[in-house]
Amino acid sequence: MIGQRSHRDVLEQLERLIRKRITQDHKDSYVAELAQDDDRVLKKIGEEAIELILAAKTGDSGSICHESADLVFHMMVLLAQYDIGMDQVLKQLQNRMGVSGLQEKALRSTLKSG
Repeated sequence: MIGQRSHRDVLEQLERLIRKRITQDHKDSYVAELAQDDDRVLKKIGEEAIELILAAKTGDSGSICHESADLVFHMMVLLAQYDIGMDQVLKQLQNRMGVSGLQEKALRSTLKSG
């Protein structure tokens, strides 16, 4: 439970903070340091994804939650670098609701090959 704020409010607040920090001097901000170089944030996303997988293998829900938060945070830094908002990602997820994952995947394959 995150108190009075909704999950969407938390994402929006974090997104604003990341967008603000991305422009700061990299000596003063971890986010700005990550954003200096695409490879740096991509490596961090890979690292966090692996840590999430390892946490899932242990079955420790606390570790899974912690690593998931790390992965989402670093993904949000990448999104900010490309000026993609969480609202766009959430809209993508909303558009997929009610569509079988297998159907959605087949549709993407058709669009790529056509």
